[in-house]
Amino acid sequence: QVQLVESGGGLVQAWGSLTLSCAASGDTFSNYAMGWFRQAPGKEREFVAVISQSGDVTPYADSVKGRFTISRDTAKTTMYLQLNNLIPGDTAVYYCAAKLLLAPTCPIEYNIWGQGTQVPVSS
Repeated sequence: QVQLVESGGGLVQAWGSLTLSCAASGDTFSNYAMGWFRQAPGKEREFVAVISQSGDVTPYADSVKGRFTISRDTAKTTMYLQLNNLIPGDTAVYYCAAKLLLAPTCPIEYNIWGQGTQVPVSS
């Protein structure tokens, strides 16, 4: 199965931008739907955005719609999350996840996870 490594997190000021990357290795990247999820301190892991195998289906959580953009590059076997207009409420550890074929929005349906990358947003 594929292995995932996130990068790109770090402290950012409110209304700033950041790009997260999720590099995949170990299996055929295009076989997997992928997603971004986040977990704030004391809260459950929540859906942010997912992307289908082909990249043409990209649902977003209402809280990030219009501010975040998910994408994938098959040649680089990497998924991205562009975060714009960040607010303190976006502070969380961001995780990427992968699943063969389907792209569910519920985190418990994913069995492959990266280690997470922290995104603290200061006011």
